[in-house]
Amino acid sequence: MTECFKVFPIGTIKKHGDQVTIEILKAYEDALLGLDQFSHIIVFSWFHKNDTPEKRTILRVHPRGDRANPLRGVFATRSPVRPNLIAISICTLLSVDRNIIHIDKIDCFNGTPVIDIKPCVLRDDFDSDIAVV
Repeated sequence: MTECFKVFPIGTIKKHGDQVTIEILKAYEDALLGLDQFSHIIVFSWFHKNDTPEKRTILRVHPRGDRANPLRGVFATRSPVRPNLIAISICTLLSVDRNIIHIDKIDCFNGTPVIDIKPCVLRDDFDSDIAVV
């Protein structure tokens, strides 16, 4: 299957000292209605600083960049190099002010494009029968 998909940013990660926000484009501000009712959000972003044709072809890595760790397929790691550079972060939601989402922290660079946001609902997102390694 060689079908392509278009993904558009809906906002950007902004870091100023200890403050971390997600600045949502004004066109998507209405989509934030009710988000402030949740304690945590799932942020989908794009590892834009790793987006090169070469890095998209890397399929095996040493976890955490440590050569002492055995090679693993990127789908079995949290590596930022992968065929599609989608990052997923669960963040504590502090507040929503118009098109600005205030969060506690995120493992992204300042300026990272955000491609989607979903509320984190424990009963739906985490099954207690799943073993986490």
